Amino acid sequence: MDATDKLNAFLGMLEQGQDGPLLRYSIGLEYLHKDDPERAAEHLRQCLEQDPAYSAAYKALAEAEDTLGAAEECRATLERGIAHAEERGDLQAKKEMEVFRKRLDKGKPLRNR
Repeated sequence: MDATDKLNAFLGMLEQGQDGPLLRYSIGLEYLHKDDPERAAEHLRQCLEQDPAYSAAYKALAEAEDTLGAAEECRATLERGIAHAEERGDLQAKKEMEVFRKRLDKGKPLRNR
């Protein structure tokens, strides 16, 4: 199953009324991989509305916002994500978002593209 097939399967699940943080996160990641950060951000925000403690979604949303050139939103997302990851004891996610924040502080893209 290629990336387009996966995205279509996830969107089909959503259309059938299945919704949840994992599904929204998965859709957001697929859009991010397809270089569609606007749609990625939309679904990742939905994920976080449904589960505000979903650490990985903060990291992915920050990447989408960075790609869109929304530095302030990106920083705020990273700050919220770091706080939630720390509260949950998700140290790996916290460290990754701190690295993203340092890259943002230096004016570098969060990921090498």
